[in-house]
Amino acid sequence: MARVFVHNVDSFAGREISKALSEATVGALKLLEDEGSEDEDVAEEQLRGSGEHYKVIGTLSSADAEKPKHVHELVAPADDAALQKVLLSCDVIIYDVMDGPEECTKAVDILHDAKETFAGSKTFICLSSVLMWARTKVDPDEPDAPFSEDDYRRRRAHPNFKAHVAAEKQVIKCGKKDKTKLSTYVVASGLLYGNGENLFHYLFKAAWHGEPALSVFGNGENVIPTMHVVDLAAVVHNVVELRPSTRYLLAVDDSSNTLEEIVRCVSESLGTGKVRKIGKEDALLLKELEQANYDMLLVNLRMEPGAVKDMKMEWRAEAGLIDNIAAVVAEYKEQRALSALKVFIHGPPAAGKTYFAQKLCKEYKLHHIKIDDVIGEAIEKLEKSAARLDATGEGQTPGDEVDDADQAEADKEFLEELRESARNNNGRYPEEHVVQFFREKLNSMPCRNQGYVLDGYPKHIDQATELFKNLNADEDAGEEGVGPAADVDLHLLPDHVIALEASDEFLKERVMNLPETAVAGTHNTEEGLLRRLELFRATNTEEESVLNYFDELEVHPMNLTLTSDSDNEAELVAKICKAVGPPHNYGPTAEEVADMQRRQAEERAVADAADREERKLRAREEKADRRRREGEWRVQLEEVKHQEQEVLDAQSVPLRNYLMRHVMPTVTKALIDVCKARPEDPIDYLAEFLFQNNPTASASFTST
Repeated sequence: MARVFVHNVDSFAGREISKALSEATVGALKLLEDEGSEDEDVAEEQLRGSGEHYKVIGTLSSADAEKPKHVHELVAPADDAALQKVLLSCDVIIYDVMDGPEECTKAVDILHDAKETFAGSKTFICLSSVLMWARTKVDPDEPDAPFSEDDYRRRRAHPNFKAHVAAEKQVIKCGKKDKTKLSTYVVASGLLYGNGENLFHYLFKAAWHGEPALSVFGNGENVIPTMHVVDLAAVVHNVVELRPSTRYLLAVDDSSNTLEEIVRCVSESLGTGKVRKIGKEDALLLKELEQANYDMLLVNLRMEPGAVKDMKMEWRAEAGLIDNIAAVVAEYKEQRALSALKVFIHGPPAAGKTYFAQKLCKEYKLHHIKIDDVIGEAIEKLEKSAARLDATGEGQTPGDEVDDADQAEADKEFLEELRESARNNNGRYPEEHVVQFFREKLNSMPCRNQGYVLDGYPKHIDQATELFKNLNADEDAGEEGVGPAADVDLHLLPDHVIALEASDEFLKERVMNLPETAVAGTHNTEEGLLRRLELFRATNTEEESVLNYFDELEVHPMNLTLTSDSDNEAELVAKICKAVGPPHNYGPTAEEVADMQRRQAEERAVADAADREERKLRAREEKADRRRREGEWRVQLEEVKHQEQEVLDAQSVPLRNYLMRHVMPTVTKALIDVCKARPEDPIDYLAEFLFQNNPTASASFTST
C-alpha cells in the first residue's frame, strides 16, 4: 500500500489534502490517463474494484489536536529519529512551507542524503503560496499581463517570506539530479478559501454576525489570486500520481478579483451588503487579523494557471470565489455547523409568549420577531426613504438607502396608502401588507443566518398560509415535488413550534394579579383580555388551527401546559431548550466570554467574602457561646461549693455541741490555770492538767 506523509494534517490545507488522498484509489488518475477519455467508465469501474487507498501518516501542529479519522498513523514532530524513519518509509512526502520553512528544508535534505538507499522512487511536494511572488516586478510594457509558471525564476517574495523562498529553491535543487530516485515539486497556491474558511474566515464571520459594513484595507484595488482548498488537494493528487514535467506549479483559479470585489461579494451574500474602506495601518489594529493574513490580503498579483489546467480533476471552483459564492457560503455554514434556528411560539393572550421568546433569544442568540417591531421597522424604512426624497427633490437620490427616484416615489405613495388604511381601520394596517412586512423580515440576512423566534404571529391558519407561501412554487416544483410542502417556502418555515396551553380562568387570574403599571396602556385590561381570548378561541378551534397547518407540514407542535406553579415557567423553558437542542451558532464571543469570566470572578469574590464573613460571625458566636458557657460553669461551681459548705456545716453541728459541752470548759480552765501558774513548761503542765481534770476519765474512774 502506498504511504503518504503529510506535515500537519490538522492544518487548513493539510486536513483537506490528507483526506482527499486517503479516499483516493491508488493509481486512479494514471489508469484513467492510460485508458484514454473514451474508456473512462471502464477504468473507473476497475479502480472501484481494486479498493486500494493511500495510507496517510502525518504530524499535528498542535499537541491538543485529535487525530483525524482518515489518518492512519501519527508521528511526533519533535522525535527526530522517528520522523526520519517515517519519511524514509513513505512514497510521497508533503510539506507546507508556510507552516515552517526550516522543517521543510530539513525533510527534503534527509531524503536527498538517503536517496541512494531508496528501493523505488519517492516524491517530495512543497506546498507554497503566491506570497513568494508578492514583490515581483511587472513588465512595464504590459502591466496587466499575468504571471505564469515560466516566470518563477523572476519571483521576488514579500520581505517576511524570504526564508520560504530559500526553502522552495532547496526543494527544486534536491530534485534536479537522479529524478528516478527523488522527484521534487513546488505547488504555489493562490490564497485558499472554502470548506469553513481560513484566511477569509474573519470576513465570513463578521458578515454572518451582521457587521454593519465589512472592512476593505486600503483602496481595495489589489488583485488577489485565489484557489479553493479542495481544488488544491486535487492538484496535489495529480502531482502524486502523474508526476508532471513542470516542477514549479501555480495552483490558481481563473479569477482576477480585487480585494474590494471579494469583500463586497461576501457582504452581499452573507451580510448587509455594505463595505467600508479603512487605512492599512488601521487594519493591523483588528484583533482577529494576524500579520501573516494581513500580508496575504494586500498582495497584488495577476496570475494565470498553467499545468493545472491540463490536469485530470473535477474543479470545485474553477472560476473563482465570487462566481461560486453560493456554494462557498453553503460550505462555510456546513463546516462551521452554522444554521438558522427558527422557532414559532403560539398561544392564547397573556400566556407568556413574549417571556418564552425572550428566554430562547437569549439562550440561542436569535432575533425576536414581534408584530409591533416588524411593522414599526417597515414604516420607519418607508418614512426614511420618503423623507430623503422630499429633502433632495424629485429625481435626486443621494445615499445608499434609496436606489433611484422611482423607488423612492413608490415608497412614499405606499406609505401614504398605509396611513390612509390605518386611519380607516382603527389604526390597523391591511393584513396583506403585514404579511409582506413579516416575509421581508424573515428573509432578512440576520434571520437567514442566525434564525428567529416568532412571537405569536401568525395568529391563524390564513396568515400562516400566506406568510410561508412559496412565491416561486412553479420554478421549484421539480425540486420540492408534490404535497403540502410544495407550496411552502421551507427557508422561512420554522423548525420548531411551541404551543402554550392554559385555561381561561388561569389567564384571567394572571392578568388580574398584574400590577396596575403593567396593565396601563396595553390590551391586558379585563375587557381587552376577554375580547382577545374570544377571538383566539374562535380562530383556533380543534378542527381549524394554525397548529394544524404546521402539523400537516410535519413540523409537529410541542404542547406545553401552564399552571399556577411558580416553578412551572422555568421548567418549561428547560424543556423547550432540551427539545430545540444545542445552539447553531459560534457560541459566546470573546468579549462575552471575558464578561462571563468577569462576572463569575465577581460572584466567586462575593461568595468568598460572604464565606469569610460567615466564618468570622460563626467564630464570634462560638466565642460568645464559650464565654456564656464558662460563666454558667462558674456560677454552677460556686453553687456546688456553697452546697458542699452547707453539707459540711450541717454535718459539723453534733461535733461542735460535744466540744462545747465536754471539751471546751475543761480546756478553758486549763488555760486559765496555766496563765496563773506560769510554769516553766506550759505544754507539759497543760497536758497534766487535762489528764487529771478530764471529766470523761473521772466518770470512768467513778464508775469503776
